[in-house]
Amino acid sequence: MSLAWGLLAIAGLALLSVVTRGFFFLTERELPVPPALTQALRYAPLAALAAVVAPEIVMVKGQLIDTWRDPRLPAAAVGMAYYLWRRGILGTIVSGMAVFLALRLGAGW
Repeated sequence: MSLAWGLLAIAGLALLSVVTRGFFFLTERELPVPPALTQALRYAPLAALAAVVAPEIVMVKGQLIDTWRDPRLPAAAVGMAYYLWRRGILGTIVSGMAVFLALRLGAGW
């Protein structure tokens, strides 16, 4: 690809990004959003987080984990149990990582 094509691609992607992100700012009046869409968008961050985290927990190199001796499984279970018990994000991360590191470094999993 030549330099001109590269710059044209970057400019086009930048313009596309500005138009799509600024779409609601470009209109004169407020666009009505149906209540069902507003309700559905409440779950979008959780769905995105699950789509990123779940494969990291249950897959290695594109394949499902085939052994229970993977430190991510008990670490995820401990993190989930802590969250259900205390509802704290920081404690969830700390407890899950403590188990993960103990199994990975201490037990050699």
